[in-house]
Amino acid sequence: MKIAVLSDTHVSSVKGLPKKILDLLSRVDLIIHAGDFTSTEVLNELKQIGEVKAVHGNMDSAELKAMLPAKEIIDTGNKRIGITHGWGASWGIEKRVRNIFVQDKVDAIVYGHSHESQNKVIDGILFFNLGKAADSFGIITIEEDIKGKIISSVR
Repeated sequence: MKIAVLSDTHVSSVKGLPKKILDLLSRVDLIIHAGDFTSTEVLNELKQIGEVKAVHGNMDSAELKAMLPAKEIIDTGNKRIGITHGWGASWGIEKRVRNIFVQDKVDAIVYGHSHESQNKVIDGILFFNLGKAADSFGIITIEEDIKGKIISSVR
C-alpha cells in the first residue's frame, strides 16, 4: 500500500499545491492530510482525486473543524496509523502527539503543525511529520513493515 501524506497545505485550492504533489496524488492508494487545509475547497478537491483520511488543524475554519476530527486512527491492512495535527512549540511535539494515542496501539503517528519534517521511529512507532506542503510531502509504504519517506516539494 502506498499513501501520500500532506499537512499544512495553507492554500485555497489544490491548484496551489506544488506540481510534484499533484503528480503523485492520483498514483496512491490513500491520501492522508494532517490538518491546516485552511479551505474546505482543498478537502473537497482531494476527495475528487482519491480516498482521503484527514483531521483538522488549528488554522482550519469552524466549518472544517465541524467536518473533521482532531484525532483519527485508520487500519491499513496489518498496520494502524494515528493522525492528528499537533500543537505548541516544535520542541517536545513527539511526546505531545504520542500522548494523544497513549491508549491506542498504533504503528505510526502522522502529524503536522510544526512545519518541520520528521521521519523517525521511537519505541517502535513511526513518527511522521511532513513539514508544510510548500516545502515537502511524504509517502508511507506498507508492506511487511511501515516506512516513511519525505520528499522535497521544491526540487
